[in-house]
Amino acid sequence: MAIAVGTKAPDFTLKSKTASGIVDVKLSDNLGKKNTVLLFFPLAFTGVCTQEMCDITAGLAQYASLNADVIGISVDSPFAQEAWAQKEQIGLTLASDLNKTTARAYGVLLDDLVGLGSVSARAAFVVDKAGVIQYSEQTPTPKDLPNFEAIKAVLAKLA
Repeated sequence: MAIAVGTKAPDFTLKSKTASGIVDVKLSDNLGKKNTVLLFFPLAFTGVCTQEMCDITAGLAQYASLNADVIGISVDSPFAQEAWAQKEQIGLTLASDLNKTTARAYGVLLDDLVGLGSVSARAAFVVDKAGVIQYSEQTPTPKDLPNFEAIKAVLAKLA
């Protein structure tokens, strides 16, 4: 079960592959500066995940105008995430939770997805500048998308 609104968000340090190499992605880097939208998704190179990340990429300016950084998190390697991002022109930060500790800390690790083993559920969190969860949603199934209008409404109240 996804951690609740009002909970202190677990900090993390995950890896992301960029043109300059492997870099650390830390929730704590945004604390005191901007709000953070965390989007957990099951797997790169799948239909619903591609739709979600491409839709978010198209709307990144709106999140920036709400003083929010968006981070996509999956259990894929940073190399698979980078190849997927290049193929699909995904422009948000993708962070690798290869060891699954972050999905577990946020309560969104699925034990098994269609026999593929444990992966992130599809889930969304808004973490405010103080590091407190202001929005928490795990979708009913991995095929369902989060309520992005509700996420933006929460961000608008925080801006």
